[in-house]
Amino acid sequence: MKLVMTLLVRDEQDILEANIDFHLHQGVDFIIATDNLSVDRTPAILERYQRMGKLLRIEERSDDYSQHRWVTRMARMAAVDHGADWVINNDADEFWWPTQPGNLKDALARVAPEIGAVRVPRYNFPVTGQYPAHLPFHAAMTWRDTRSENPLGRPLPPKACHRGWADVEVAQGNHGISRQGQAIAASDGGIDILHFPMRSYAQFENKIRLGGAAYARNTELSPGVGNTWRQLYADWQAGKLLAYYEAKIPTQEQLHERIASGRYVRDDRLSEVLGTPGVATVAGGCNAHQPAEEAGSASRTGHSQEAKDSSR
Repeated sequence: MKLVMTLLVRDEQDILEANIDFHLHQGVDFIIATDNLSVDRTPAILERYQRMGKLLRIEERSDDYSQHRWVTRMARMAAVDHGADWVINNDADEFWWPTQPGNLKDALARVAPEIGAVRVPRYNFPVTGQYPAHLPFHAAMTWRDTRSENPLGRPLPPKACHRGWADVEVAQGNHGISRQGQAIAASDGGIDILHFPMRSYAQFENKIRLGGAAYARNTELSPGVGNTWRQLYADWQAGKLLAYYEAKIPTQEQLHERIASGRYVRDDRLSEVLGTPGVATVAGGCNAHQPAEEAGSASRTGHSQEAKDSSR
């Protein structure tokens, strides 16, 4: 089996290397990455993996966030130019984790031949205190939200991966797959996504400022598409985005309540893997789904003690 991953990125230097390393060690054979106007170290990171023969970098200069077009292009290239049997259409803040022992190839090899697409649920890892700039994201964010929601408070939609097809069409957001205008039904495939969408405020603000403006320039998509981005961009324009970010950080009391109810569970799988030399291949079925017994000290204004507690 050949597994190819696509990536659409813009200014993702804080998380990109971890994402690429993790998925290469999870069985991904090759990566096709579209860099959309990055001005940080993202291009240099991608070029390094390209020199290693692990990645193809595409430079996209348009600024209208035509994600469906760009990802469809990459997904078709994966099938036609790289012989992909399966294609994962990924974002830099998503880490695909098999729920059974083995890597991603093993998980997809267990999918019945008649199934063409796999539905993959996502679980948010929230910021639970002042974001510690001296720690990597995976060490700072180790609570998984078992009732994950999008920024508008609605259930977080799953993503979909698919078999390698030359005529595949990937929907905006990578949530659906079609061929020749016909939607492809997705089935469960024994994979979860560990999702880290909101990290430092600087990262979050840059994402919303650029992405929201790009959506506003897109004349092809319906105004209802990308409504999460559009609403947060409106908040940014109104000077309300920082207040939104801070409101998403639970107080110490809220954190304890969510842990006690089972909504938040300690999950340091990714931190353990990314902290291992060589990023060893991960086996599923580990102990990360057990609730932690206590929250530690995590508040909106804490500093060193909070950072220590949130990274246990």
